[in-house]
Amino acid sequence: MLSVKSLRIVSSSRAVLHPCWLTTNRLSVSKAVTCSAHCMSASLHKKCTWLSSMNFRALRKERQLLFYTHRAPSLRNCCTSQVKLNCWNCKHLLDKTPAFFCVSCKAVQPPEEGASYFKIMDCDYTFTLDTQKLQKTYLQLQRCLHPDNFSQKSVKEQGYSESQSALVNKAYNTLLKPLSRGLYMLELEGMSIEEGTASGVDSHFLMKLMEINEALDEARTPEEANKIGQDTKGKLADLTVQIDAALLKGELQAAKALLVQMKYYANIDEKVKEKLSEFM
Repeated sequence: MLSVKSLRIVSSSRAVLHPCWLTTNRLSVSKAVTCSAHCMSASLHKKCTWLSSMNFRALRKERQLLFYTHRAPSLRNCCTSQVKLNCWNCKHLLDKTPAFFCVSCKAVQPPEEGASYFKIMDCDYTFTLDTQKLQKTYLQLQRCLHPDNFSQKSVKEQGYSESQSALVNKAYNTLLKPLSRGLYMLELEGMSIEEGTASGVDSHFLMKLMEINEALDEARTPEEANKIGQDTKGKLADLTVQIDAALLKGELQAAKALLVQMKYYANIDEKVKEKLSEFM
């Protein structure tokens, strides 16, 4: 049997030791929690850094591809309305936009307001589009939409065929050549190049153009004129690559400046053709 005094000593000993034990364990738990939180924070930081890096690379790749998708980069390129339309003749729901014909009654449909030329001609929205595909689509559409095919139809449908045929002609001629295509793409972005002005063109470039024009005027043989023509075509090819790169990066001001240069060189190219015709 333990005496009352012994019990008091044991009880007193426990009372002294217990707070220390709690303090020690609290410190251990605190350190463990702090370490765990630090590790978790470091892990999350690394994970977020990795995800940010992955997202940046994915975003950069997406941006490189975005410009060369079928969609246009702004609302000005798309149809002004996303509401599905019905055929004016039989009220059947049209299967696509823009729709040239109703799949149900085969009636010609009116031109869709706001549709871009790229969408009308079923082309990728790109400065370096496939011109062979463009020409093939143009011939197919004109073969189907030619007004002569609808001489026995109603006056309304004849009017629609004429409007669609004219629209296809305009879209084709605009997208066919790099200069008009680039100017149209700028127009869709709310930008334009003023006619008859040399604003933004440096004097060195204008001096170079004057020298080329003088050399062309002084050309006395087809070979001399043809040499200028070949040099001009080479410059136009280089500008096409540069404009494509600028548009891909979204650098519209740079693309505009390059298109101004292309406009001047395209004018020289036309003069070369006229000059060569004089030797024939």
